[in-house]
Amino acid sequence: NDLEKKQLKTLKKVVKHFENGLPLKKVAQISEILNLCAEKMHEQEAFTELLCELIKLFGLPFQKQKSSDETNYSFEVAQSIAQLGYLMRVPSSQVKIQICKSIVNFYDMELPGKLLSGYQPVSANYKIQMAEAGRLAEILVLSLALVENQLTEKLWLLKVLQHLSTSEISCRQMVKAQAASRLCLYLNGADPSGQLVFRSSDILWNLLENASKEEVVNQFRSLECVHTLKEVFVGLVMHGFQHCDLQLRNDLLVIATLLAENPAVPMIESGFAKVLIVLATFTEVKLPNPLVKGFKFTYTYEDFEMKKLLFNVIGILSKDPSAAQVNCLFFFVWTLQLLSENHVMPALLYYVKRNQKPGFPDWSAAQYEELQLHAIAVLTSVAPVLVDKYLSCQANTLLLVFLEWCIGQDPFFGHGNSFHGKSGRGNKLAQMRYSLRVLRSVVALYDDAVNVNLCDQGAISQLLDILKYAANKLKEKEGIVLLEIQANVLFILSVLCESDVHRKELFSCEGIDILIPFFEIDPSKLYSGLGYNRLLLSALDCLWSCVIGYNIAENYFIEKQGIFLLLDLLALNEKNLCNIILGILVEFSDNPKTTLHMHVWRGKRDQTAANLLIHLWRQEELELGVRRNQYGMIVDTKRPIATSFQKQQRVIPVPASCPSFAIMEISENIRAKIYSLFCKLGFENLPGLSAKDLVTLAIIQRYIDFKIGEVWSEICAELKEEFRPVTSDERTLKVTSALSESTGKAVAALQTKVLESQCHHEIQKEKKTYKKIQATCTQRELINKSWENFLIRTSNYEALKVGNLMEQKI
Repeated sequence: NDLEKKQLKTLKKVVKHFENGLPLKKVAQISEILNLCAEKMHEQEAFTELLCELIKLFGLPFQKQKSSDETNYSFEVAQSIAQLGYLMRVPSSQVKIQICKSIVNFYDMELPGKLLSGYQPVSANYKIQMAEAGRLAEILVLSLALVENQLTEKLWLLKVLQHLSTSEISCRQMVKAQAASRLCLYLNGADPSGQLVFRSSDILWNLLENASKEEVVNQFRSLECVHTLKEVFVGLVMHGFQHCDLQLRNDLLVIATLLAENPAVPMIESGFAKVLIVLATFTEVKLPNPLVKGFKFTYTYEDFEMKKLLFNVIGILSKDPSAAQVNCLFFFVWTLQLLSENHVMPALLYYVKRNQKPGFPDWSAAQYEELQLHAIAVLTSVAPVLVDKYLSCQANTLLLVFLEWCIGQDPFFGHGNSFHGKSGRGNKLAQMRYSLRVLRSVVALYDDAVNVNLCDQGAISQLLDILKYAANKLKEKEGIVLLEIQANVLFILSVLCESDVHRKELFSCEGIDILIPFFEIDPSKLYSGLGYNRLLLSALDCLWSCVIGYNIAENYFIEKQGIFLLLDLLALNEKNLCNIILGILVEFSDNPKTTLHMHVWRGKRDQTAANLLIHLWRQEELELGVRRNQYGMIVDTKRPIATSFQKQQRVIPVPASCPSFAIMEISENIRAKIYSLFCKLGFENLPGLSAKDLVTLAIIQRYIDFKIGEVWSEICAELKEEFRPVTSDERTLKVTSALSESTGKAVAALQTKVLESQCHHEIQKEKKTYKKIQATCTQRELINKSWENFLIRTSNYEALKVGNLMEQKI
């Protein structure tokens, strides 16, 4: 007993001595004393008070003698601070609370009134850095289990974790200790003050922001966690009326949104998904549902934010996990059933109309517009997965009527102050943009029921009107939104008219007149980044689908100089345009007027269509790595048109139904299309071609023969891999291979002849030029001599007489 009294007296002196702060070199020793006191507590409660006093010293500023002390004692200090976390095991509420208070003081440090002689305080963030180095956050998360049934201590510990979670390093440590799942399980605990949910949600937010979002969400994957989160959320929805409760409700809803993005989180099994869907459609559907019995919207700003978040959740739930696992697809089917049963489609379509009664007591005009745009944006992802509901709700009709209002003259002043309201201030462009996105998403399904329903209501004519409206607006002011609107309309028209001649007839001349200006685009705009590139591709796709296949439309397009415009675009040599333009020209080439226009066309520097096509062929072969010499002649007569990729591939036996490399290569470049066009243009008497062009043309002319040779070469290689052919088959294969090689040699010989002829022609031309020069020099000499004779006769009388005599004789 006397010894314990002496120890207590000594400890009081230690506390008194360091009442203004601990020197760094003494921290490790004080930490040892803390451990000894914790052991003594079991025998003598008097040590509890002194243990708390010693712990309180860690909340005071540490002090250093030298600047290097912070680095020299960093390990000991980090271990000592970590030891504070381990002391949470002490079965004393007083000790636990004091530990938490001391750690909280790390973040709100006040300088002591008096410093030890020769010492100065450490830097402000030193303790926080040492806490990170000692992994204090991880230790305290594990300590949550020690205060599970002690509300006061739990709240103090959560307060500490709140401070620690402001650091990225500490957040990573907390995630390693499964902080998200541990905190979620405590959310639903009894707490009259409401601090438990508030502090826990704040920590979860910090974890999501400062640590790996994927790891945090994965810790919510247990059914118990999601169920707890749902119960807390529902409690705040039904019984939270204060401003802070509404904010907390929305914070939890954001966390729920992040969970909904992960298909592995059991949102459906826990019933959370159904609650969110019912809440999202609560005001629009107006059907009684026990899940939200007694809930009322107050139309406050928090309720407005909640409404937008709920719409966002619907958009996330409706995303098809096509690349996910089978079980995720199974749950997706359940989700679709929930969306259908809870009337999500009519709830979203409720906003596909103008606001009839803006303002109080419902949403304001600006809020209604934002919700309207958000709902239509969500409809873009919901409509394709609920096509039956889409049709039963007559969504096509609603959208077409809404689009008619969008291009109408009714006065409307859009606020354009939301994410979805871009470029929509003072106009209806934002509404038009998202409505067309919905139509595009359903039309892209190629569902006959949807497309027939659209066309029966005059969609083609209306879409052409929208296209003209957007084009006129674009002349006034360029904008990304207007370009997107036009691109989407062109895509919708392409799908609707692709395989129906009657719809192409409806498109016909009016549509072509609208299409023509797209092909007259200024090339510099393709690099502006506004979307002209996409718009041009959409226009070309529309031309292919809506014009080709209907003779009257084809002839009208050709008469409007359409082939000239396509060749002008082809001459730009844009890689992403060449393939589709050549494909369109190949389709048009069945019309005899096309080849006539191609022969007549002239580009820059009087370039002909044949010269342009040959130039594109050479450029394509250069990119494909086809071997040619400096004159463009064949180098490898066995495989004259093989690409470098083909030569690198080893022989892989494939079933007869699978295309080989030689066949696949046809669709992967433009050479086959150029060959097809030359088959229509002809290979002879083409104007504007140089000798080099003729050398390349000789290869193009035998393209199909070379391609057949490649296929036979692959057959031979596959046969040798599998088995040995019989004698007669082997002889046939050798003859076929020899024939392919002889074709290559014949073309090479023809190329040589062309070059020799060109060389001979150049020599003859050079000789002719030399003769002209020689004749010019002779003529100049005669003129000079005549002039000299004239001068002599002028200055010499005798010479003049001789000259006159000669003239008389002549």
